[in-house]
Amino acid sequence: MMLAGWCGAKTPSPCPFITIPKEDIQLTARYNLLQRILHWLIAIMVFGMLTSGMAFMVFGDEGVGSLVKVHMTFGVLLFVLMLIRVALRVLLPTPAYDPEPPKLQALVAKGIHLLLYVLLICLPIGGWLATSAAGETVQFFNMTLPALLTATDETKTLAETLFTLHGMGGIIVLLLVLVHTAAAIKDWRTPGSKTMNRISLP
Repeated sequence: MMLAGWCGAKTPSPCPFITIPKEDIQLTARYNLLQRILHWLIAIMVFGMLTSGMAFMVFGDEGVGSLVKVHMTFGVLLFVLMLIRVALRVLLPTPAYDPEPPKLQALVAKGIHLLLYVLLICLPIGGWLATSAAGETVQFFNMTLPALLTATDETKTLAETLFTLHGMGGIIVLLLVLVHTAAAIKDWRTPGSKTMNRISLP
């Protein structure tokens, strides 16, 4: 018990000092509080990033002013938060669904989650690479971050390709988020389903 308290484990967790039976890990009903906070914080940030990204497509960089700097700053923050979220997902147990969904539905849900994780980590890196290749600086609040590429005439063409892929990736994220949100609303409105309890804040 003392070791469990030292590790801060109110729910079963893979603390290096404790061996937890596999069947006990499955009893975890909710994600860790930090995981739940990260989920909703990242969701808000993704909404903002997608909104600003759409503004770039409609008005161009020149038409949105300081929004470019805001987009860059929150892109870096998103990247850091996603790394923390992945680490927590690996280290802490995953709560079981209640009730257990059909196998195909569970497989699709895992696929969507995996794609979102990959895209939300890769898109900030791609945006940073594209900005560096174009010879522009990446801003994080009032700091200028180092370029990932040395800009040349050849990298200007690469930058255009990277920016196009960055935009396409954003559209894919938007579609995945819409499907994910629709599924979450369906579960929330299904009598007896406790799926949303796994990730809700209260």
